[in-house]
Formats: sequence, structure tokens, C-alpha cells
Amino acid sequence: MRPRATAAAAAVLTVAAGLGVRAVAGGEVAKYAGDALYTVLVYALVMLNAPRTRPTAAAAVALGISWAVEFLQISSVPAELSARSRVARLVLGSTFNPPDLVWYAAGAALALLAHLTLRRGATALRPGRTHL
Repeated sequence: MRPRATAAAAAVLTVAAGLGVRAVAGGEVAKYAGDALYTVLVYALVMLNAPRTRPTAAAAVALGISWAVEFLQISSVPAELSARSRVARLVLGSTFNPPDLVWYAAGAALALLAHLTLRRGATALRPGRTHL
């Protein structure tokens, strides 16, 4: 698969996973899984827009964006926007919660691990490689 197509598929699967977790689980499980998946989605969007980005750089950018959004919640801006728009609530959240920072890091690590695993598998399947 081409890198952009893979990133787009990852983004769609991530949104589906997030909606699935919200439908099946509730409370803390859904909240923290959503935090991790938020960063996975940002990672996929980074790769969709810049497919030559190194995986470690994409993970760092995704984590940085996620943390920046979380720290922005210390101000009243996200809460005010979230009160007016469901989309703003999904993208920006509303209140700062320190444990979210850990779950964003977990999401970045998960996205990085998945990307490296997929890339390693694709490399092993290239013509001319021996399969043992």
C-alpha cells in the first residue's frame, strides 16, 4: 500500500476504534482510550500530510500537538468553544486533566510501534528478500 493510503486507512480505523470504545465502554476506560487514540489519529494525519516523515518525528509531533491541546485547556478558550460546538469539544476538549498527558504518550508510542511493525513487515515482503 502507498504511504498516504496507509495513513488514511489508519486514520479511518482509529476513528472507528474510538467510536467503538465509546459505544462499548464507558467512564475512565473510554476517556483514556480516547486520549490515546486521539494521539494515534494525529500521528496518522501527520503521516497523511507528510508521508516521508520519520516515524519517531511523527510520534514526537503527534505527542507535541496532543500535549499543546491539553495545556491549552488550562485557559478558558477550549471550554468556551466546546460549549458552542460539538466538533470543538471533540478536538479541543474542555478541562485540563494531568493523567491525559500520560495517555497521549501511550498513544504516540502505540502509533510508533504499529508504524515500525508495519514497515518491517512490508520490507520483509519485498521481492528479492528471503522468507524464513
